[in-house]
Amino acid sequence: MNDPIGDMLTRIRNAHMRGKSTVSTPASKLRGWVLDVLADEGYIRGYEKGTDERGHATLEISLKYYDGTPVIRELKRVSKPGRRVYMGSNDIPQVRQGLGVSIVSTSKGVMSDANARNQNVGGEVLCTVF
Repeated sequence: MNDPIGDMLTRIRNAHMRGKSTVSTPASKLRGWVLDVLADEGYIRGYEKGTDERGHATLEISLKYYDGTPVIRELKRVSKPGRRVYMGSNDIPQVRQGLGVSIVSTSKGVMSDANARNQNVGGEVLCTVF
Protein backbone atom coordinates (compact mmCIF):
# COMPACT_ATOMS: atom_id res chain seq x y z
CA MET A 1 0.00 0.00 0.00
CA ASN A 2 1.47 3.33 -1.05
CA ASP A 3 -0.82 5.73 0.81
CA PRO A 4 -1.90 4.49 4.25
CA ILE A 5 -3.55 7.78 5.26
CA GLY A 6 -5.52 7.89 2.00
CA ASP A 7 -6.60 4.29 2.61
CA MET A 8 -7.85 5.14 6.11
CA LEU A 9 -9.76 8.20 4.87
CA THR A 10 -11.37 6.12 2.12
CA ARG A 11 -12.42 3.47 4.64
CA ILE A 12 -14.05 6.19 6.77
CA ARG A 13 -15.86 7.68 3.74
CA ASN A 14 -17.09 4.25 2.63
CA ALA A 15 -18.31 3.35 6.13
CA HIS A 16 -20.22 6.65 6.36
CA MET A 17 -21.90 5.97 3.00
CA ARG A 18 -23.01 2.55 4.25
CA GLY A 19 -24.17 3.90 7.63
CA LYS A 20 -21.72 1.81 9.65
CA SER A 21 -21.05 2.70 13.29
CA THR A 22 -17.46 1.42 13.31
CA VAL A 23 -14.72 0.79 10.78
CA SER A 24 -11.43 -1.06 11.10
CA THR A 25 -8.08 0.00 9.64
CA PRO A 26 -4.53 -1.30 10.05
CA ALA A 27 -2.71 0.42 12.89
CA SER A 28 0.21 2.82 12.61
CA LYS A 29 1.44 5.75 14.67
CA LEU A 30 0.61 8.33 11.99
CA ARG A 31 -2.94 6.99 11.58
CA GLY A 32 -3.39 7.15 15.35
CA TRP A 33 -2.20 10.76 15.46
CA VAL A 34 -4.60 11.75 12.65
CA LEU A 35 -7.45 10.00 14.50
CA ASP A 36 -6.48 11.87 17.69
CA VAL A 37 -6.98 15.17 15.87
CA LEU A 38 -10.31 13.99 14.40
CA ALA A 39 -11.49 12.96 17.87
CA ASP A 40 -10.32 16.24 19.48
CA GLU A 41 -12.18 18.25 16.84
CA GLY A 42 -15.35 16.17 17.35
CA TYR A 43 -15.55 14.44 13.95
CA ILE A 44 -15.36 10.88 15.36
CA ARG A 45 -16.33 9.41 18.72
CA GLY A 46 -12.92 7.84 19.20
CA TYR A 47 -10.91 4.75 18.39
CA GLU A 48 -9.54 1.67 20.10
CA LYS A 49 -6.52 -0.47 19.39
CA GLY A 50 -7.10 -4.14 18.69
CA THR A 51 -5.95 -7.08 16.60
CA ASP A 52 -7.46 -8.87 13.64
CA GLU A 53 -7.81 -12.64 13.16
CA ARG A 54 -4.21 -12.91 11.90
CA GLY A 55 -2.77 -11.06 14.88
CA HIS A 56 -2.05 -7.76 13.10
CA ALA A 57 -2.64 -4.52 15.01
CA THR A 58 -5.77 -2.61 14.00
CA LEU A 59 -7.60 0.56 14.93
CA GLU A 60 -11.39 0.34 15.45
CA ILE A 61 -12.80 3.78 14.65
CA SER A 62 -16.19 4.74 16.14
CA LEU A 63 -17.94 7.04 13.67
CA LYS A 64 -20.17 9.90 14.74
CA TYR A 65 -23.64 10.71 13.40
CA TYR A 66 -26.07 13.56 14.10
CA ASP A 67 -29.78 12.91 13.38
CA GLY A 68 -28.81 9.96 11.19
CA THR A 69 -26.40 11.93 8.98
CA PRO A 70 -22.62 11.66 9.24
CA VAL A 71 -20.82 14.45 11.08
CA ILE A 72 -18.05 14.33 8.44
CA ARG A 73 -19.49 15.75 5.22
CA GLU A 74 -16.25 15.95 3.24
CA LEU A 75 -12.91 14.24 3.79
CA LYS A 76 -10.15 15.04 1.29
CA ARG A 77 -6.52 14.00 1.04
CA VAL A 78 -4.37 17.06 0.21
CA SER A 79 -0.77 15.86 0.30
CA LYS A 80 -0.38 12.68 -1.73
CA PRO A 81 2.63 10.42 -2.27
CA GLY A 82 3.06 11.78 -5.81
CA ARG A 83 2.66 15.41 -4.81
CA ARG A 84 3.51 16.50 -1.29
CA VAL A 85 2.03 19.81 -0.11
CA TYR A 86 4.00 21.82 2.47
CA MET A 87 2.90 25.19 3.83
CA GLY A 88 4.17 27.72 6.30
CA SER A 89 2.11 28.69 9.33
CA ASN A 90 0.79 31.82 7.59
CA ASP A 91 -0.08 29.96 4.38
CA ILE A 92 -2.23 27.15 5.85
CA PRO A 93 -5.71 27.75 4.41
CA GLN A 94 -8.89 27.79 6.45
CA VAL A 95 -11.38 25.10 5.45
CA ARG A 96 -14.86 26.49 4.74
CA GLN A 97 -13.95 29.79 6.43
CA GLY A 98 -13.09 28.13 9.73
CA LEU A 99 -15.94 25.59 9.85
CA GLY A 100 -13.67 22.74 8.77
CA VAL A 101 -10.21 21.58 9.81
CA SER A 102 -6.93 20.94 8.02
CA ILE A 103 -4.76 18.28 9.61
CA VAL A 104 -1.09 19.26 9.46
CA SER A 105 2.00 17.16 10.19
CA THR A 106 4.51 19.53 11.79
CA SER A 107 7.83 19.22 13.56
CA LYS A 108 5.86 19.43 16.82
CA GLY A 109 3.50 16.60 15.87
CA VAL A 110 0.26 16.14 13.98
CA MET A 111 -2.23 18.92 14.77
CA SER A 112 -5.13 20.96 13.44
CA ASP A 113 -4.57 24.05 11.34
CA ALA A 114 -5.64 26.36 14.18
CA ASN A 115 -3.10 24.81 16.58
CA ALA A 116 -0.37 25.05 13.94
CA ARG A 117 -1.11 28.75 13.45
CA ASN A 118 -1.14 29.35 17.23
CA GLN A 119 2.21 27.59 17.65
CA ASN A 120 3.57 29.33 14.51
CA VAL A 121 4.67 26.12 12.80
CA GLY A 122 4.06 24.90 9.27
CA GLY A 123 4.34 21.49 7.74
CA GLU A 124 2.73 18.96 5.44
CA VAL A 125 -1.04 19.40 5.01
CA LEU A 126 -2.30 15.81 5.22
CA CYS A 127 -6.05 16.26 4.71
CA THR A 128 -9.04 18.54 5.16
CA VAL A 129 -12.25 17.70 6.99
CA PHE A 130 -15.61 19.42 6.85
